[in-house]
Amino acid sequence: MNSETLINYVELPCRDIPATKAFFATVFNWSYTDYGDEYCEFRDKGITGGFYKADMASLTAAGATLLVFYSPTLEDTEKAVVAAGGAIIKPIFAFPGGRRFHFTEPSGNEFAVWSDK
Repeated sequence: MNSETLINYVELPCRDIPATKAFFATVFNWSYTDYGDEYCEFRDKGITGGFYKADMASLTAAGATLLVFYSPTLEDTEKAVVAAGGAIIKPIFAFPGGRRFHFTEPSGNEFAVWSDK
């Protein structure tokens, strides 16, 4: 594959940028570069991207792409998500190759976390 065609950035809608930033900083140790009040960038966490101010949310039920994190300690990550204000929308379930759960963060965007453990 040509390195010029790799996916290297993702942008996500965000209703409440401060709450979403705090959530990901707490659960996944993210840090940010702010570009005004309506955009922030995260990097060096497996993918680079940003949150932009919007009234919508990214949900698979509406046809959105699902971003999936990996965790070697699935139950611990699930507890951290809840403790930081996330909502579990699909509790841990098995699938061929591992287990995972889905959650929404404070702005309502859906993510999943999987583990092969």
